Amino acid sequence: MLHIGCHLSSSSGFLAMGKTATEIGADTFAFFTRNPRGGSAKAINPADAQALCDHMAQHGFAPLVAHAPYTLNPCSDKERTREFALQAMADDLVRMESVPNSYYNFHPGSHVGQGSEAAIEMIADLLNQVLRPEQTTTVLLETMSGKGSEVGRTFEELAAIIERVELESHLGVCFDTCHVFDGGYDIVNDLDGVLDEFDRVVGLDRLRAVHINDSKNPCGSHKDRHETIGNGHIGLEAFARIVRHPALRDLPFILETPNELPGYAAEIEMLRSLAEGAEG
Repeated sequence: MLHIGCHLSSSSGFLAMGKTATEIGADTFAFFTRNPRGGSAKAINPADAQALCDHMAQHGFAPLVAHAPYTLNPCSDKERTREFALQAMADDLVRMESVPNSYYNFHPGSHVGQGSEAAIEMIADLLNQVLRPEQTTTVLLETMSGKGSEVGRTFEELAAIIERVELESHLGVCFDTCHVFDGGYDIVNDLDGVLDEFDRVVGLDRLRAVHINDSKNPCGSHKDRHETIGNGHIGLEAFARIVRHPALRDLPFILETPNELPGYAAEIEMLRSLAEGAEG
């Protein structure tokens, strides 16, 4: 069965997110570890976190895919911004142990004119400072669209970060369909070729989660504008191939489409139907 969910609000706590996920037919979900546009993080209630773990075990959940705040930029040209990235990620990874064996996804960052080589070194340096041998959380580098000075548009950039990290066993990649497509990888007409290239450059063993989103723009646009499933330039036929692909089908899929809960429930049902080979 396809493991799929969406971003959920953490405002009512961990167990509430788990119950909401179950209500909309999901068996995984994503949540922001702190305010996505700021730096604050709610205190964790250990009993609430354990209640979510119990709920997940009871309902056969796949790993959760937490998301770092958008303001986290470890390769900024501003020391204060880099320091926030270090402090926030270090704190988040301690907090993530409340829900063991989850994923923690982050945007590698934007080099803001410093160049990708310098940025790759800074990102790897941050990861070398925050990763701990005893943690159960796997940190995921997200594939990016190449908007502005984003790092992580190419598989080579992701591989360059990973190879500079000492505890590389704690690293993986989150494959964002909109970002990859907007970044110039044609997953509509050559999904097998794109995944073969990913395997050659990064390694399919690094692929741990999928952000499943359609795109408002054509391949190679570098725009990063998500669309609801089947209503963009990727389209339903391509998504049927994506959710059935042997390299992807067992991973947790997270919807980040412009939707509310009823829309997510409908997309989850539709994608499950596609994964099972039924009419979409």
